[in-house]
Amino acid sequence: MKSAPKTKKYSLKRLHAYYSYTGFYRFVGASLKKALLPISGFILLIILLDQFVIDFSDFFTHITNTYAPVGILSVFFASESLLGLIPPEIFIAWSDKTASPMVYLSLLAVLSYLGGIVSYFIGKLILRIPSVYNYVEVKMAKHLRNVRKWGGFLIIVGALLPIPYSMTSMAAGTINYRFRNYLLFGTLRFVRFYLFAIAIFSLV
Repeated sequence: MKSAPKTKKYSLKRLHAYYSYTGFYRFVGASLKKALLPISGFILLIILLDQFVIDFSDFFTHITNTYAPVGILSVFFASESLLGLIPPEIFIAWSDKTASPMVYLSLLAVLSYLGGIVSYFIGKLILRIPSVYNYVEVKMAKHLRNVRKWGGFLIIVGALLPIPYSMTSMAAGTINYRFRNYLLFGTLRFVRFYLFAIAIFSLV
């Protein structure tokens, strides 16, 4: 009866040793360092612009009053499906100025999750086009290699941290990573949106 906890502890030690050996922790640390400066700069820029150039509260209120939510949400979904071309933080700030901030924030989280699924299937389709697949193998070599090595843990990191989630999802599809596990780990995308909203809502 007492062997189960020992076996679990041993498995965790082996997993930790594996991720240490393969450089997973170094990769996460390096990614966070790379992301920390742009995010800090983005927040500082918003604060400075809000103080001296433009009132972001009025700006996002104007966007909300000018453009239909379905149009803004469509642009966001397209971005999240195609390599995350527009920072999600901009849309999170927009949601704070809508009539129902938590409703629209939740819609953004759902669309980001669905956008990742679209990216996953784009990755699977790429396998059927040899010329495109060869091109992607070069352009996304690092992501493909990392997903092959770390699988679910990299998807978790991509869902939670400012690492291109769409690209990670596409790489997962390209290597035929198990879809059920991808869906499970991807739910952490919701956690990221709500945590970021806590910080962004206080700024705008």
